Amino acid sequence: MRYLSLLLLGPWLLVLAWIYWSVLKRHRVGWLLKLYDAAVIFIALGLAYGSAIIAFDDIAIQNVGDFGRESGGIWKQVMPALYGYGAFAAVMAVGIVVRWFLRRLESRFIAAKKGGEG
Repeated sequence: MRYLSLLLLGPWLLVLAWIYWSVLKRHRVGWLLKLYDAAVIFIALGLAYGSAIIAFDDIAIQNVGDFGRESGGIWKQVMPALYGYGAFAAVMAVGIVVRWFLRRLESRFIAAKKGGEG
């Protein structure tokens, strides 16, 4: 049961990683941007996995009381998925913003280089 949340979350994260890779493919000019995009995807997937495992270990199991089990047993699977998705989304958001800044710097550098040649 430890990896159930990862099995449920994994396909969605792979779809989001594929979308990131596909959408930004047309803006990828050199091998450095390919390497950057691959690194963002692998870091995001790795942090999602690590966050889900940490969340699974941190969730306390509810005790059975006089009236049966308290509602909360489902959180043992929900919280790892939320932590994993949150970590993945955070890394991807930072990766997109940093890539946007890199793209702007690259276009300024290219424009300055062309302006200096003429």
